[in-house]
Amino acid sequence: MKPTQTNNTSEIKSTPKRIIIGIQFLFVAFGATVLVPLLIDIDPAVALFTAGVGTLIFHIITKGKVPVFLGSSFAFIAPIVAATKLYGYPGTLGGLIAVGIVYGIVSAIVKLWGLKVIEKIFPSIVVGPVIMIIGLSLASVGVDMAKTNWLIAMSVLITAIVIVVYAKGILKLIPIFIGIVVGYIISIIAGLVDFTPVSEAAWFALPKFTTPEFNWAAIVYMIPVAVAPIIEHIGDMYAIGGVADKEFVKEPGLHRTLLGDGVATAFAGFLGGPPNTTYSEVTGAVALTKITDPRVLRIAAVTAIVFSLVGKISALLKTIPGAVLGGIMLLLFGMIASIGIKTLIDAKTDFSKTRNQVIVSIILTIGIGGAQMSYGNFSLAGIGLASIVGVILNLVLPSKSTPIKGSHIEE
Repeated sequence: MKPTQTNNTSEIKSTPKRIIIGIQFLFVAFGATVLVPLLIDIDPAVALFTAGVGTLIFHIITKGKVPVFLGSSFAFIAPIVAATKLYGYPGTLGGLIAVGIVYGIVSAIVKLWGLKVIEKIFPSIVVGPVIMIIGLSLASVGVDMAKTNWLIAMSVLITAIVIVVYAKGILKLIPIFIGIVVGYIISIIAGLVDFTPVSEAAWFALPKFTTPEFNWAAIVYMIPVAVAPIIEHIGDMYAIGGVADKEFVKEPGLHRTLLGDGVATAFAGFLGGPPNTTYSEVTGAVALTKITDPRVLRIAAVTAIVFSLVGKISALLKTIPGAVLGGIMLLLFGMIASIGIKTLIDAKTDFSKTRNQVIVSIILTIGIGGAQMSYGNFSLAGIGLASIVGVILNLVLPSKSTPIKGSHIEE
């Protein structure tokens, strides 16, 4: 049966109401969008600006038909941190621009040959453990930040858990944001927040953009990390299509949505921002509110750009204590790892097969163990190396693997 075509634009008859709802959608993704730059130590205003412009770019490429918001992806935190130590942040940005180009290449493949070739190269037996590595590889960082003040970290963690498990409606979609707010308030009461940078900051200020540098070693290091977000994107497009009762994978087409993510990611790299991916939390908000008008998401994008130009907002975000971020990380990275497990379960991966056990165990060992291959200035390690080894093992070892079902890393 063909899905019923619905149009919820008529539900938002006034421009003021549409603006209010658009701002609300931004706050659904706000906590996660600014958390990534804070964790990789860059200006959060840059992430807000590139997320806003990236979202508008996505809507242009997809003919303005898909109700999504693009934001900084958790999948790239660990590799960005590692690559920055090896090649510096400008060199890492060159690698992230290359990731955007990879999205474009995959977009062309999907346009020419469809999804089957992607499912063959990146089945759940590879994607699942790669997602697990994304979460587990930064577990120690979360613990180190949390232990600077366990009381505050635990208050943040407990708040986020309560919201995730017990909250209803829109609150359930913003556990990170609420957790940070609660932890921040407690930190203020405890006298741990210095507002001097906020008072000294200008009301209007351009984000602190960074110019990329192109280093082949950094590019090769970052490219394999695109695997998990690409698979995640495919799952998200099916999910948002189900919410809107439209087949976005056919119109405007998965090749266009992948290209939209890719161009937005490359754009962010040129300005010093983290890679952009579709946000599952916003998809949840669309499902909850039943508002599938893409114009609302474009309003959220414009709001993000405006926020990025308010210097005091950026300064305020930088005053968030490490223990607050650590408390969120204790939950966040563990949940990402559990999504990797869920990917394997949803695909009904047969672990009675030795080949499946071998693939998962090797990916996890290489990724979490920090294995590295180097030749001269070239280096491949962590998630990227584990992804490549997993793909090779899956193609070489006999027996078929279960096709991917899609995943949601930002959830």
